[in-house]
Amino acid sequence: MGSVGGEGQDSQSEEIMGNGEVSVVVSDLLSFLNASPTAFHAVDEAKKRLRNAGYEQILEREDWKLEAGKKYFFTRNHSTIVAFAIGKKYAAGNGFHIIGAHTDSPCPKLKPVSKVTKGGYLEVGVQTYGGGLWYTWFDRDLTVAGRVMIREVKGGSVSYSHRLVRIKEPIMRIPTLAIHLDRDVNDGFKVNTQNHLVPVLATAIKAELNKAVAEHCPVESGSRTDKKKSTAKHHSLLLQMLADQLSCEPDDIYDFELQACDTQPSIAAGALKEFVFSGRLDNLCMSFCSLKALIDSTSSESNLEDETGVRMVALFDHEEVGSDSAHGAGSPVMLDALSRATNSFTSDPKMLKKAIQRSFLVSAEMAHGLHPNYMEKHEENHQPKLHGGLVIKHNANQRYATNAFTSFIFREIAAKHSLPVQDFVVRNDMPCGSTIGPILASGVGIRTVDVWRSTIINAQYTRNVCC
Repeated sequence: MGSVGGEGQDSQSEEIMGNGEVSVVVSDLLSFLNASPTAFHAVDEAKKRLRNAGYEQILEREDWKLEAGKKYFFTRNHSTIVAFAIGKKYAAGNGFHIIGAHTDSPCPKLKPVSKVTKGGYLEVGVQTYGGGLWYTWFDRDLTVAGRVMIREVKGGSVSYSHRLVRIKEPIMRIPTLAIHLDRDVNDGFKVNTQNHLVPVLATAIKAELNKAVAEHCPVESGSRTDKKKSTAKHHSLLLQMLADQLSCEPDDIYDFELQACDTQPSIAAGALKEFVFSGRLDNLCMSFCSLKALIDSTSSESNLEDETGVRMVALFDHEEVGSDSAHGAGSPVMLDALSRATNSFTSDPKMLKKAIQRSFLVSAEMAHGLHPNYMEKHEENHQPKLHGGLVIKHNANQRYATNAFTSFIFREIAAKHSLPVQDFVVRNDMPCGSTIGPILASGVGIRTVDVWRSTIINAQYTRNVCC
């Protein structure tokens, strides 16, 4: 693992630890990854860490009364979070020092009507989210996680609440076809995501037997027995499992946003324990690093004593689908945060424009590092390597927001801390991806550099690898 705001090579060697032991930072990253199967869970875990570090939650629908030297955060949709610490010497018009990342990853998400029954099986209908490598989801032990809207009755009054849910045990699988029925599969595994990417939940006959047993069991006083409404869209078996996790009745579940998740935990691996094998490294790895950097750099009051600006981390949802949503990087979230923080200290509207021109954003992502088995996919002079340092991404067509000025600033900061830096451009004969950097740079007008961390395996796999 590379250092997170530490003292360069000493921190790097400490984190890698040649004796094969796992460092404290890596263990903390693994804990964050394992607590965050969805964007909702990632934001919830971030909130816990920020609260423990003395950050105060503020709400967008209320007035903000901010103070210099204090630390705050707010969320939008429970899947995007912005945290910031205001320097004690801050004055309106001073700049914001920002790291941006994202909380979402490609995955199959459950359809609004997920109930599928065919061939004697209960299946769960899913839709593809983002640009995933969908064949990697086959033959894995899957479960579901996300958020649920539930009905609650307290003191005779009815209310509705947002609750997070995660079934930890494997309950689904997307099986591949036996080679005896597909002799040409090794010449190319082609997935029809509508027909083939459908997780199997149970056999219909076993589900009916279980249902018959349940119907003959005594019904608790006050429980609701009419399941027609809730089971019209989703299998009653799935709803019951969710209800058991939430300690409610299936009919109290009014809606949900759930996704398929791999149950295999994130681990430190490799012969020397230098790799992290995990799902959702894109982009929970940089979300973690950004969050840790902010918390560590504001852990004591003295850290903000001489700070004249605002230190900020923004973790957005919906990067994998273009960021165009009410809480993606294409929304007003970033501009709202900058304007409301600035306007808490002044009534002069010109101060926000000054602040933006004095600000700097690092868009932090995961880069496709050099793959030893596909070295021809990288240009000879631009081959990001693991242990080679952070990667500054460039693109003449503005798929990344880096320019000579912003890359110069980042290199100078890296050199000050003895941190190695690499450069990357995509081959001319290959398409180039993008991320939140250009979206925020064009939407807010803030100077931006796109900085990525190398992974050896494509970030859109079910499981990724970094070190």
